[in-house]
Parts: sequence; C-alpha cells; structure tokens
Amino acid sequence: MAKTYNIAIDGPAGAGKSTIAKTTAFELGFVYVDTGAMYRAMALYFLRQGIAKEDEKAIEEACREIEVSIRYEDGVQQVLLNGENVSGLIRTEEVSNMTSATSVYKSVRQKLLELQRRLAATSNVIMDGRDIGTCVLPDAQTKIYLTASSHVRALRRHKELLEKGETCNLEEIEQDIIERDYRDMHRDIAPLKQAEDAVFLDSSRMTIRQVVDGIINAARERGLTL
Repeated sequence: MAKTYNIAIDGPAGAGKSTIAKTTAFELGFVYVDTGAMYRAMALYFLRQGIAKEDEKAIEEACREIEVSIRYEDGVQQVLLNGENVSGLIRTEEVSNMTSATSVYKSVRQKLLELQRRLAATSNVIMDGRDIGTCVLPDAQTKIYLTASSHVRALRRHKELLEKGETCNLEEIEQDIIERDYRDMHRDIAPLKQAEDAVFLDSSRMTIRQVVDGIINAARERGLTL
C-alpha cells in the first residue's frame, strides 16, 4: 500500500485550528481528524460521572469504560461516545475547561493515541491538536504551528458565544485562554510546543483563505502532489 500523507496542525486554544483543518482537508480530499473533539468527548463523560478534574485515579478507571470513535455523515465528522453522537454537546466552556485539565493525564492520552495513529496509517489525514507534530504523528510530512494573540482568540470566542445567544465577558474569556495556554504549555506529558520542523503561522491578521493557502503551499513544498 502506498504511504499515506499526513498534515499535523498544532497550536493553542482558539487559534482556528479546527476551521482551518476542516477547510484544508475538504480542498485536498483528506480525512479531517479532530483530536480535540475526541478529548472533549472523554471530558464530557467525566463530567457526566461527576468526576473531579483533579481525581486522576477515578479518571484512569473511567477511561476503561469509554469508547470514542469518529464517523462521517454527508461529509461531516460525527463524534461518538460509547455509541452516542455527542458532536453537539462538547463545545461548552465547561467541557473545554475539563478537557484542558484532564488531557494532561497519561491514561487519557494513551486511550486515544492508538486510534489516531491507526487513522493516519490508513488514510491521508489532517489532524489538529496540541501535540500532533511532536508526539502523535512525529513523522507527518507537513507540520504546522498555528497561533494568534490571546486578545484575537478571545474576540473570536466572544463573537462565537454571542452568536449562540450565550452571555459572556470578553476579559474573562481572554484570562481563561491565557490560563489554558499556560496549562497546555507546562504540563508534564506532551506539552504544547512548536515542533522543530513545523511551519509557524500567526493567523491574527490573516484570513482563513490565506492560512489555508499557506498550509497547502507548505505541503506541496514537502512532497504533496495533488
């Protein structure tokens, strides 16, 4: 079987990784693997079970009860938690904070690592997260580190929440992002950092089109033929 082509996109919360990865995957005909959504599904399970984010032992035990999978319906990725489609339930602030706190645990990361690598070995994939290029897919042909200023990321999240009709405070959102960045960058296991061979993209003043073009051009420079 011909070797697959993998694109890894890493970066902090709110940098637009999912939007960019989905758009790029669609244009290239790749499979988009939203690793963040997989972690969020696990966090939702922990919340439903009433497990405290600090209770590593209970989280490790709960991991044995969780199955997270991905399927596509009409080209749209659906995330399944123990067979239940939870795609519409995993984007709340509560789930976001639980995800950031629990994704540091080895048991949580090991649970998902095998599935992610198996997908990458059998399909051309674009995968986004915090440690894709550094840990999950260290052999990905193209690696991208996508970021934006904390203020720009807060403005994006604020707009998104207002459009959903939710009450929110811009300053609190930005502080939340800054604290999440610190946790993600200083955790013991697979901290967020730019891979040595990753292309750095700051999307603060870039359009989605410009970022997507930057990724596709980087992939072409690294052997991707369309």
